[in-house]
Amino acid sequence: METKQIALVGYGAMGQRIAAAIEAREGWELCGAIDPLHTPQCHASLEELPQVPHLIIDFSHPANLAMVCDYAQRHKVPCVIATTGYTPAQEAMCQELAAYAPVVRTQNTSLGINVMQQILKVITPVLADAFDIEIIEKHHNKKIDAPSGTAKMLAQTIESCGTFHEVRGRDGVCPRQKGDIGIHAIRGGTIAGEHTVLFAGDDELIEIKHTALSKQVFVAGAMKAAAFALQAPKGFYAMGDALFPGENNGTNR
Repeated sequence: METKQIALVGYGAMGQRIAAAIEAREGWELCGAIDPLHTPQCHASLEELPQVPHLIIDFSHPANLAMVCDYAQRHKVPCVIATTGYTPAQEAMCQELAAYAPVVRTQNTSLGINVMQQILKVITPVLADAFDIEIIEKHHNKKIDAPSGTAKMLAQTIESCGTFHEVRGRDGVCPRQKGDIGIHAIRGGTIAGEHTVLFAGDDELIEIKHTALSKQVFVAGAMKAAAFALQAPKGFYAMGDALFPGENNGTNR
């Protein structure tokens, strides 16, 4: 059986965990890591790889997306893109790439968060008319983007169930409007990641919460997404397509 050559873009704390998981998986091999900081064990760009990989996994920085999309489009390489902080134009680039290769685009590869999304799809249509919805996310003090990509992803899941509009934090006189989804970001310490979706009704509260105790929780999901992308036809996919085969996630287009 042919060994799958995997290229990794980003070699920070998360990238190093992904690299270790690739090397530990039978039949997979890390053919190179790309890091713009040019750490000694990394290449400066995908063009420096010794061969065209079977798959690219991107856990890096928005500045690297153009390089990833250009290379993957030319060589028709499947991609798992899990970087956060993209602009709407960059998100569109990910979707455009899907015309040439399978692309799994996600803001969070943790299994728990993706189960949380499935829960929201079930309960939001039942609760939305009678409950106000707020999202609170907490992360370490080194995270530079806010709100988190995961918070945005959870909001999009809720928005797919009805008519809502996001409110990013509140300050001053800002009465709540029907259909508001308040999104609030907290930064401090070494919090790996915590996301709570609060449904607040008359005299009752429902909280759906996920807490990541370390970055390691994202590795298992990333490996599942990678295995899915290696065998999927070209198209645009979410983590739900990799984790819940047969479900209508509405992401392949």
